[in-house]
Order: sequence, then C-alpha cells, then structure tokens
Amino acid sequence: MRRVLFFFLLALLVVKGAFGQAPASAGEHGQGIGVDQEGEQWALNTLKKMSLEEKVGQMFMIWARSAFLNVNGPEYQQLRDTMRRFHIGAFGATVPWDGSLLRKSSPYEMAALTNQLQRDSELPLIFAADFERGVPMRLSGGTVFPHAMAFGATHSKDFAFLFGRITAIEARAVGVHWNFFPVADINSNPLNPIINTRSFGEDVAEISELVAAYIAGARGTGMLTTAKHFPGHGDTQTDTHLAVASVNGDAKHLNEVELAPFRAAIAAGVDSIMVAHVTAPALDADSKRVASISPRIIQEVLQGQMEFRGLVVTDAMDMGALTSLFAKLPPASAAARAAVEAVKAGEDMIVAPADLENSYRGVVQAVRSGEIAESRIDDSVLKILRAKAGLKLHKSRLVDLNALAEVVGRPENQAIAQQIADAAVTLVRDNGRVLPLKSSASGGVTGGNGAAGGDDVVAVIFTDDARGDSGRVLDRLLRARLPSATVYYVDEASAAWLASDVLDAVRQARVVIAPVYIVPVPGRGARGTGGGLDMEQSTGDLLKAILAVAGAKTVVLAMGSPYMASSYPEVQNYLCLYSTATVSEISAVKAIFGEIAVRGTLPVTLPRIASRGAGLRRGLGWKAESGVGSNR
Repeated sequence: MRRVLFFFLLALLVVKGAFGQAPASAGEHGQGIGVDQEGEQWALNTLKKMSLEEKVGQMFMIWARSAFLNVNGPEYQQLRDTMRRFHIGAFGATVPWDGSLLRKSSPYEMAALTNQLQRDSELPLIFAADFERGVPMRLSGGTVFPHAMAFGATHSKDFAFLFGRITAIEARAVGVHWNFFPVADINSNPLNPIINTRSFGEDVAEISELVAAYIAGARGTGMLTTAKHFPGHGDTQTDTHLAVASVNGDAKHLNEVELAPFRAAIAAGVDSIMVAHVTAPALDADSKRVASISPRIIQEVLQGQMEFRGLVVTDAMDMGALTSLFAKLPPASAAARAAVEAVKAGEDMIVAPADLENSYRGVVQAVRSGEIAESRIDDSVLKILRAKAGLKLHKSRLVDLNALAEVVGRPENQAIAQQIADAAVTLVRDNGRVLPLKSSASGGVTGGNGAAGGDDVVAVIFTDDARGDSGRVLDRLLRARLPSATVYYVDEASAAWLASDVLDAVRQARVVIAPVYIVPVPGRGARGTGGGLDMEQSTGDLLKAILAVAGAKTVVLAMGSPYMASSYPEVQNYLCLYSTATVSEISAVKAIFGEIAVRGTLPVTLPRIASRGAGLRRGLGWKAESGVGSNR
C-alpha cells in the first residue's frame, strides 16, 4: 500500500506539472541548469567590462536576513548600500536568531527581500540558503522534510530525488537559487556534535547514492547544489564554529571513505563544493592550513585528482575554526589575511567574512601588489557569472509573489514528505509490554501487553528550550488520542526543579513516553557527559531517573540524534525518528499507536545499543514481522 501511494503521488506531481512548473522568473526548471551559447557570451562580455573592484565583489557572499523591511528604512538601506559599495555578487538568505531559536519569516517576506535586492543591484545576484531540511528550515511555510539521517533510514534514492526536486521548486519560488546541500559527510563518529543527523548515515556506498539522487532531483528543477563539508567532517568531534577539527586517517582511508561521496557528487554534476575549516594531516601536513585555505587540498586534491571544475566555496569565514588561526593579528589584518589565503588556495566564493570591508580590501590590495594574479580573480568571477547565466538570471531575476500560494507547500508534496518520515521510523528495542498503545475517548490507554488501561499516561518532552516549537505537534496528537494524558516540557533550565513532580507522576503512570529532541546547533558544540551530541546534565539525569524507576513501561523516542541511547543502555523501548520536524512528530505518534507499519533500519551504529542495519519490523497494529533489533 505504501509503495502504491508513493507512485500515485509521483504521478500526480507529474500531471500537475510540479516538476516543471515554476514562477515566470525562476528559469526553465524542466531543462535543469546549463549555460547556453547566449549565456556564455553574456558572462564573457560582462567580465570584460568589470573593474577589479567589481570583480572582487562578485566573490563575496554576505547574509540577507529575511524580515519585513521598509525600503526607505535604515536597515534595508544599509544592506543595499553595503551591496553597492562592495559590489556584492551573492547573498546568503537566512533569518534572524533569538538566542537559540530561529525567528522564521514567511515565504512572502523572503521573496520580497530577494526581489528588492535584485532590483537594486547592477548585476543579477545569486541567493543561497541552508535549506538542509527544505524551505521550512528558515521559513514558516513550505514542505517540511525530516533531517537527512531519516532518509538514510529509508534507504530510498527515490525519496532523496523527490526531496531535491520539491525543495528546488519551493526555493526558486522565493528567489533562492542555490542550496548548501547535500551534506556528503560520513557520520562515522557518534561523538560528532555538528554533523550527526545532518548526514545520511555512515555507509559510504549508500550515502554516495543518496547524495547523487538529491543532486539529480534539485538540478533538474533549476537549483544549484553544494556538496559539503570537503574533505569530510563526519569523523570529527569538534564543532568548527568554535574550534579547529581534524579529519584523521591515512590517505588511503580518506580516499576510500571520506572522499567517496564527493566523487559521487561530482559525477552527478554538483555545482559547488563547500570546503570545511578542518585539518586533514594526510592531505596537508601543515596544522595551520585548514582545508578552506589549503592549496594542496583544493588545487591538488579537489581540482587536480578529483577533477572538479565547479564553484569552490568556503564554509562561513566567521567560524572559530578559521578565525582562531589568525588570532595573533590585529582584527582588520586577520580578516584580510584569511580572505587572501582562501582566494590563493582556490576558493571562488568567500562566504560570510568576519569583517567584510577589510576582507574585500585585502583581496583587492593583494591583486594590486601582485600577490594574487588578476587572472586568478577572473577565473573565479567567470565561474560565478556562468552560474548566473545557467540560472537564466541575466534574462529575468525577479520572482512572482502571486505564484507563491500555489507553488509553496502543495498538499501532494506535504504527503510525500510525511510518507518519507513514516518510512524512516526505526524500532530498535521493544520489550513487548508497552507498544503499541491504543487510544481511548475517555483517556484510557492499553499497552502492548493487553493490560487494562486507566487514564494515566505521562509524556515527558525533553527539549533544548521549552519555549520553542519542539513537542507541540506531538503533544497535540497525543492528547487527541489520550485526552487526559499529562505532558511535561523539560529543558536544562527547568529539569532540576521539575524532577520531583515528574518522577511522582511517572511512578503512578501506566505508560511513560519520553520524546528527546536533540539535533546539531551551530556554535553549541559538544554537550552532556559523552563529549558529543548528548543531553545536558540535568535533563540527562532526569531521563536516567525515569528509566531507573519506570524503565519497563517507558518508551523513549529519539526525535533527533539516535546516538543518545548509547548513554542510556538500560532503555527497553526505543524508537528513532532522527528528526525534530513536524512530520517526524506525526510519524512518532502514529507509530506508537500502531497506525503505521514500522520498517526503518539504522543508517548508523549506536555504540552499546545496535549495529547499522538493525531494526525490528512491525506491521499495522504492530503485528511482529522479521527484523533485527538491538544486538548490544
């Protein structure tokens, strides 16, 4: 039935033109990305007319934070004036942060901002974004997809292809042409605090296939793609937003493991590769040369041995892993030197410089002094202009705001995303005494052992910040099935003072549900006692206490990192959703009530819990099927 639904929806998309239809300004999506003769001539002619300052400006990308901005207001005018003063060629489209929470804007606000900046720019702009989970990663509308690791649990290239296709349609509709995705990192280190669920998994061959499938789907619908973080950020346990990470292993290992998905991406036609601020001693022994400023890694390995001819872009230049290398220099000189070294190494696009003015002036001065040849600048700028021509931006650069309501968040696309989340659900442990639950209009709950239910189910939702959205959809759906359920939201700030009340309720409950929301947060770094992406001390202690007094009747839901169970090997009922997305919350509730079959398998190894490929299979109503669960 699931497969029939998938192909029905796929056919519906084709009939409705979802793969080819786009706003009038979005380019010829159905024809993918390619520079025709006219576009090539435009790029060459444009380059010839540009001054050195204009050319250098094309190589810089700064942030444009989507929100309502009056065009005559100081905030927009400052952004516009900065663009014109430094001849900026690209923007990273994002939204403001409020502490640890994103302040999402609407697709209309994003589209209005991209349109206005395009109008105010002499040359067409490229807008890029981190739409790793689709447009809703930054905006409040659109098709919500789970984290990449959920796709690894489905093992479906078709799903990855559709993920790229739908994201491309919606991104182009709001004026974003370039996605900083897919993540091509092999997440072989469970202690990795920054890649984790952003990776498809740890199997080299499967990740390579999923990366290639995503690229095919996205490029075929007119969106530039990026494989990141070269030469691999998966086997690390340092957040490069904070400090330098090292990719260890000899050259043979790196070639066979870390670099393999990038080769697959290149073969699939990936448009750009983002180079990480990591050291790789086997590729460049200089400990002061992270990959993003290493000629050996970029020119000899990426462009030489791997024959990549597309855009080479830096990870954000304001990240601690890079800025720390120049910390002994005065700030202005440090920013300039970092940008110069990146260009000398072979980077075509400098993303988010810590100090735009001094970075820009540093590159211009390096050309004037002869440290960088102007022909080197021309090579990069011609790549950028060709990319713009391939996107047809030299013909039409604006998007149609009237089309957003039809293009963004189509119900058939939402249904596909939900199907993906459903297919990813992985049952790792089941003691046979709790699951599946059965809903009751009076609030009663019956566990999997058939025991008569009362109205005493307790859910303890563990989040990074109880003010956020995590758990809200799960809470609503749970209460719809069990109206008298008691729900607690717990974060690090509240765990200690709520612990007594929570444990009292847990002792009296017939069933306990513990959804744990843990995903990588840039700049957050390692947490918990495991040294990776783990629960904080107080929340971790509370979960351990719950398992100690009620482990046999507690269901732990990994709404994000599946590795968290390695710190709680006593867990008896464990499901992995791999994602905090709303579609994954819906899947979680449907799964624990036996409303969907559960057939996902682990795309990674969970130390002390289970090996990659493990997963207990359950049919509708949770009739047991074949499968491999915990073996640790």
